[in-house]
Amino acid sequence: MKFAMFANHRNWLMRLAFLLALFVAFNANAAVKASVEGRVVAEEFWTNKGDVKLWVYRKQVDDGVKDKPLLFLVHGSSYSGKTMFDLTVPNRADYSFMDHFARLGFDVWTMDHEGYGHSDRTKGLSDIQSGVDDLAAAMVVVKKITGKSKAAFFGQSSGALRAARFANFHPESVDKLIVDAFVWTGKDAPTLIQRAKTLPALLKSNVRKVDAKFYESVFTRDHPGAAEPMMGKVVAEAELKYGDTVPTGTYIDMVTKLPVVDPERVMCPVLIVRAEHDGIATDEDIMGFYAKLPNPDKQMSKIAGLAHTAPLGVNRHRFWHTIHAFLTTPPRVDLATGTKAAH
Repeated sequence: MKFAMFANHRNWLMRLAFLLALFVAFNANAAVKASVEGRVVAEEFWTNKGDVKLWVYRKQVDDGVKDKPLLFLVHGSSYSGKTMFDLTVPNRADYSFMDHFARLGFDVWTMDHEGYGHSDRTKGLSDIQSGVDDLAAAMVVVKKITGKSKAAFFGQSSGALRAARFANFHPESVDKLIVDAFVWTGKDAPTLIQRAKTLPALLKSNVRKVDAKFYESVFTRDHPGAAEPMMGKVVAEAELKYGDTVPTGTYIDMVTKLPVVDPERVMCPVLIVRAEHDGIATDEDIMGFYAKLPNPDKQMSKIAGLAHTAPLGVNRHRFWHTIHAFLTTPPRVDLATGTKAAH
């Protein structure tokens, strides 16, 4: 009797060991497969805007798939392209906007605008219109490399102004437009009211000083709990290696020239993403812009748990989900006039 019980127990242990080994092997194979399929590769390019050299950056999964949809990410006033969209955060995973969408099947591009990151630092202001010209120069590279002349554009903060104004002047290059932390007229915007007080200092130079304290303030000015506490330090370490100044042009534009985008001339589908906590614009300002967009394929999404720098917030995956859903919306189907829908 005892021998039979021991034998049954041993058989049970052997079965358990087999299942455990099978589980480990399955997950190991899955990990290897994911590693191969998800290997994101980066490429760097240069383009010229007159005498100004501009850095252009691309990431995609090396899986042999051709003809991937293009997504171009446009940075804002205080960050270079790689810091904003391809940040490596110690002891954290999945902070890279570019890697995330590359793994979703996109061919993802960004650039450093004039005066930022790797691109030439000049005496220019690098204002919104300058950014539009930068994007036109970058699209020359994109077309040369991919054979495509049209991309979906995402812009963040003043990058949203650059991208939307680019859609005004180069509609042939913009398939879809996504704007985050966008401002239209600037009326009653808390952040811009405070920024206007610094206008005399901004007008004295083509650059403004940035330091670790400044980058920390970006993550606390609207809502401290929307980003992990160390993010200001991480961003400062990534960004200050390029220098301790950034151009003043976009700041000056945002307090003296708004509006710089005509919603009635944005002809493509548009998604406006707005964080729960963002003083760059009021809801009324954004809704006014939304109402004037002519394309019926337009969406507006306000997402809880986010602040001004949403792509680096704790709820960035909710943010990315909204963008991905918009980018992968099935094409519109119209029934022929005079026909009945099939049942």
